Amino acid sequence: MIGFTKLICGTEEIGDELRYGRDSSKLPSHLLQFSTDKKPIVVWNSTRQCNLSCIHCYIEASPGRGVDELSTEEARRMIDDLAEFGVPVLLFSGGEPLLRKDLYELGDYAVSKGLRTVISTNGVLITEETAKRIKASGFSYVGVSLDGMEETNDCFRGKKGAFRDALTAIRNCREAGVKVGLRFTINRHNYHDLERIFELLKTEQIPRCCFYHLVYAGRGSSMVGEDVSLDESRAAAELIYEKTKEFCRDGVSCELLTVDNHTDGVFLYLKMREENPERAEKVLELLRWNGGNNSGIAIACVGPTGEVHPDQFWRHHSFGNVRERRFGEIWTDIGDPLMAGLKDRKHLLTGRCGSCKFLDICNGNFRVRAEAVYGDIWAPDPACYLTDEEIGSA
Repeated sequence: MIGFTKLICGTEEIGDELRYGRDSSKLPSHLLQFSTDKKPIVVWNSTRQCNLSCIHCYIEASPGRGVDELSTEEARRMIDDLAEFGVPVLLFSGGEPLLRKDLYELGDYAVSKGLRTVISTNGVLITEETAKRIKASGFSYVGVSLDGMEETNDCFRGKKGAFRDALTAIRNCREAGVKVGLRFTINRHNYHDLERIFELLKTEQIPRCCFYHLVYAGRGSSMVGEDVSLDESRAAAELIYEKTKEFCRDGVSCELLTVDNHTDGVFLYLKMREENPERAEKVLELLRWNGGNNSGIAIACVGPTGEVHPDQFWRHHSFGNVRERRFGEIWTDIGDPLMAGLKDRKHLLTGRCGSCKFLDICNGNFRVRAEAVYGDIWAPDPACYLTDEEIGSA
């Protein structure tokens, strides 16, 4: 996650993290990426069931509830394990997490154990009453997915009216006092809507927007050819960069971030080095503290049936099941070659990634994308849009 607003506008300073000792148990949620202990944020695909059928769904969700999903009691035991291990955030995802009848009970329980809780949703089910229940259960943030303006989004989501429902969800959360933001996954079908999304952020006064790069996994694995080109990906980063400066200049209260491509961090630093060298050096330090891709390190995923994955896109590889072993035991067991490799990967990377001078910023980026395209976990990430000259030896 690259916080464009915080880094470009100077709202994030090195002293902010040092004040908390960079300890994940003390850091506010917006500073967790800079922790030294790197305790993982856990994405829990709490159900495979979903009320939509999105083209890019990485979990291949379906209308019916999945077989053998964690029961309420099993989920509570998992939450106990996560709390004991020191996990700072539990993100309830799906499918559609609001279809779990015990969502609020489990949210309450996780908060009582000291976890910060977040919901990732398509927003269709968030009525005024639902938003109030989310607030009452202590959820600290709700991310509502939107994949373009109305026609694009509804086609992508497989439901007419999904766009309006998502906007209603954001309004309802704001009215209920729940921190809320928009999630937008960039691909060739919605790339043309990017400019209009920024207008939407302003007119709807949406306080946060995460722009996700496409990751080829699940149903999305057939979408390698549906991704934007490298030139378009770079142009998107350029647009987000310019819009961030514009928002800061005009006093637009909306935090802009990009997710799932740490190439953006290097791009941002190189741009700032040209325009504001003094600030660029502070940004470089913060990006180094971020550490780049943290799959298998500071991001984890638990699937609907309890399988533990390096992140939410590695569903084809499990390190173990929380029904059989404690999460902490699974996460620290480097007997699995993939787990060992992800935790210490720099010497394993080949090609452009292996020789990149910005490895301390990107950490080789997304290994699952390299596997999807090249069949080699340690090959270069095909989504890196930087030139050989930009990433070459200093």
